[in-house]
Amino acid sequence: MVALSEVQASNALITTQLSQALVGIFVGGTSGIGETTLKKFAKYVPQPRAYIVGRSEEASKRIIGECRSINPHGEYIFLKEDVSLIKNVDKVCAKIVAKERAINILFLSAGASDLNRNQTSEGLHLLAAVPVYGRFRFIQNLSPLLQNATGLRRVVNVAGGGKEGVIDSTDFQALRAPFYKIRGHLVTVITLRLEQVAKDLPGVSFVHDFPGAVHTPLIDNTTGLLGVLMRAMFFLLGWWICVPIDESGERHLYLATSARFPTSNGASDGNGVETKIGTCKGTTGEDGSGVYSVGQDCEAASPARMKLLAGLRRKGMMEEVWAHVQGEFDRIARKTGGS
Repeated sequence: MVALSEVQASNALITTQLSQALVGIFVGGTSGIGETTLKKFAKYVPQPRAYIVGRSEEASKRIIGECRSINPHGEYIFLKEDVSLIKNVDKVCAKIVAKERAINILFLSAGASDLNRNQTSEGLHLLAAVPVYGRFRFIQNLSPLLQNATGLRRVVNVAGGGKEGVIDSTDFQALRAPFYKIRGHLVTVITLRLEQVAKDLPGVSFVHDFPGAVHTPLIDNTTGLLGVLMRAMFFLLGWWICVPIDESGERHLYLATSARFPTSNGASDGNGVETKIGTCKGTTGEDGSGVYSVGQDCEAASPARMKLLAGLRRKGMMEEVWAHVQGEFDRIARKTGGS
């Protein structure tokens, strides 16, 4: 486990080792882990510029006010959008591309708490629409800006790193998957897709993490019996199992800025704050492979998970996942008249 003290020590070096004016995009930055990480970004970066993508304008006003109190030298821009629809992701990305030439951090934490197999108007399973399709559309649309960055170039995807499981290639959206298999299935889809993306973006590093039990609004908004059980668990066991929200912010900023998670091409300028505890193992089992599946302790996934992923790669599943996701983007573009 990477100790919290080591995480904080690394974050404290951001001001001297990284650009004074990092640009970060926080998708899901109006609550939960996205919000707390945004505030740490404001705290440690001398002149941050942060784009906050979310649905709640009221929450954004509060958060921007708090960020300005933390660091009045920063710039904080709210972009209101429901990112469960790909066409809306395209809209918000177009606004960012119009304003920025380069970005350093793409932080993806937006999610959905719907467990009723509902579908969006674009025909995507709502539970997967944001954490899978929406997030990868952000990566696709903003990859030129990541590539243009001088220095740090990092994507952090907050989901279920290290929790990869069996995948059903006939049901990538997990519309029919039994509830107990959904997480492992979708987590594997995400990790394999990140690996394929990383092949085209060797100068960008990708961290897929499981944040642990963090009490966020997503828990409070989860519907049905599962929501009741989750809230009861947090009430009864929270003191023992929960990661404090402030610690989660520190750890996620660490994931976004530490050189422990380097790019696959070995570029020295894009790797972040120097680390004394060694490079993390990537999803291929090799140190510094460019894509990292990590747990709440900021450590790499278990050998068993890496073995699972290796087997899926040999079967061509990475390419199948890529083809599926891109196929959905193409289908939605034809439907909505997009590109």
